[in-house]
Amino acid sequence: MEGHVLIVSFGSQYVQLIARKVRELGVYSEIVSPDIDIEEIIAKKPCALIFSGGPYSVYEDNAPKLEKKIYELGIPILGICYGHQLIAYDFGGTVERSDKHEYGKAYLDFKPNIFFKDIPQRTVVWMSHADKVYTLPKDFESIGFSDNSENAVIKHKHLPIYGVQFHLEVYHTEYGKKMLSNFLFDIAKCQPNWNMKNFKEHKIEEIKETVGNKKVICAISGGVDSAVAAVLTHKAIGDKLTCIFVDHGLLRKNESNEVISNLTNLGLNIVALDRSNLFLEKLKNVEDPEQKRKIIGNTFIEIFEEEAKKYNAEFLLQGTLYPDLVESAGIHGSAKIKSHHNVGGLPEKMNLTLLEPLRELFKDEVRALGLELGLPKDMVYRHPFPGPGLAIRIIGDVKEEDLNILREADAIFIEELKKWDLYDKTWQAFVVLLPIKSVGVMGDNRTYEKVLALRAVDSQDGMTAEPSKLPYEFLEHVMRRIIQEVKGINRVVYDISSKPPATIEWE
Repeated sequence: MEGHVLIVSFGSQYVQLIARKVRELGVYSEIVSPDIDIEEIIAKKPCALIFSGGPYSVYEDNAPKLEKKIYELGIPILGICYGHQLIAYDFGGTVERSDKHEYGKAYLDFKPNIFFKDIPQRTVVWMSHADKVYTLPKDFESIGFSDNSENAVIKHKHLPIYGVQFHLEVYHTEYGKKMLSNFLFDIAKCQPNWNMKNFKEHKIEEIKETVGNKKVICAISGGVDSAVAAVLTHKAIGDKLTCIFVDHGLLRKNESNEVISNLTNLGLNIVALDRSNLFLEKLKNVEDPEQKRKIIGNTFIEIFEEEAKKYNAEFLLQGTLYPDLVESAGIHGSAKIKSHHNVGGLPEKMNLTLLEPLRELFKDEVRALGLELGLPKDMVYRHPFPGPGLAIRIIGDVKEEDLNILREADAIFIEELKKWDLYDKTWQAFVVLLPIKSVGVMGDNRTYEKVLALRAVDSQDGMTAEPSKLPYEFLEHVMRRIIQEVKGINRVVYDISSKPPATIEWE
C-alpha cells in the first residue's frame, strides 16, 4: 500500500468520511492514532498525511499532540478543523476560543491557489468549531476566509502544509471533494492506484502467503460480507477452505434453507449446523445488548473451535469490515459505540487465528469487490443482517414466541418493499420488537399487545445514515398487513432517527 494516505484521527465523528473520500478519489487511505511512531510513518511511505478534526482544544493539557518531527519528513500535510488548529499551534501561532462560534453553513472566499483550482471564487463550506486560529505562525499565510474566520484556510509559504477550518469531507461543503483532489494530486502528487481489481489480486496473494498449507474454516452467514470473504479466500486456497453455516435460531423466516442453497451455488464447501437450542438457552433472561453480543460471539467461537478440530483448521475466516472495527473497539480516538459479535464480542483467548481479508473495507467497497469476484447482484446488494440476528432486534429478553412474531412481521415488510420496488432503494430495512405493550381495539374488543417499529435507512457505508423517506401509503399498507396477519401486534411505528445520533440497529 505504498503511496497511500495516512489519516491521523483526533476523535472526529467524520474521520471515516475522510477515509472514504480519499478512496473514492482512487487513493488508498488508512486511519492511524496520534501516538503513531515517526519511524512507523516513514516505513509506511505515505504520499500524504491528513490530520482530522476532534472534540479537543489544542491549548488543553489533555489535547492529543504529535511529535513535531512529523513536519520535518517532507510529506505533504492537510489539517482539518482541529488538525488545522494544531498545525498553527505547533508552528507558533495562537489558537483561542472564538467570541462567535461557527456551526453549519458558511461562505468561503479565497486567494488564488492551486488548492482552489476550478472552484468558484465564493463557495459554501461546513463549519463546526468554537476555537479559531487568531495569529498565524511565521512562514504561514492565510489564503481563505469566512465571515468569522479570517484564517479559515492557511498554508506554509515554503512547505506543502495546508490547514482548513471547515470540514471538506462532508457533502455540505460544495467543493470539498475537489479541494481534497487538488491537495492529493496537484500538491501531494499522489497516484490514483486504488481499485477493486488491484485489491482483489493483492488480497489473494496475501491470503496464499498467510495460510500456506494450513486449513481454514469460515464463519459464513449468507450475508454479503462473509460470502465475499469466502469466495475471495476460496480463489486463494481452494479446498483448504471449509465454510460452516450455523443456524443460531435467530435467523429470519426461511433464511436457513435459502442461505445454504445460495452458498452452495457459489461452489463453496458448506457444512450446515443447527445450534438454535444452544444459543436460545444461553440467551435466556439476558436483556443487556452488549451481553447478548458477547454471549453470541463466544458461543460461535466455541462451535468453530470444536469444528476446527474435525478439519484440522488453524484459521477462522470472518467477514469483518472497517466500520465493525471502529464501532467495536473505539479505535483511533473515536468512542466505542457497541461490540460487533465478530470483533468486540470475541473471547480474549482463542485457539484459532483470525483471517479477516475485508477489514480495511467499507460496505460499499465490499459490494464492489463482490461484483469483481462475480457474485450474483442479488447477493451483493442484499441488505445487511447482523451476526447476532434477531436477538438484537428484540429489545430485552429473547423468547421463541417473540422471535416468531418478529420473523412474520419482517417477512411482510421485506416482501412489500420488493413489491413496491423500494428494496433496492433502501440500504437496510428491518423490524424491531419493543419491550412495551399498548392498548388497542379490534372487533370492538380491547387489546393490550406488543408494539413493532419499522426501520429503513439510506446510507453508503453504514457509518452515517438517514431514514428512508418511504411513501406514507406504503407504510400504511405494511402496518395494516402486519396488524391483521401477525398475532400479538396492535401498533406499528416508523423510526425516523438518523445516524448519528442513533445507530442503525436499535441494540
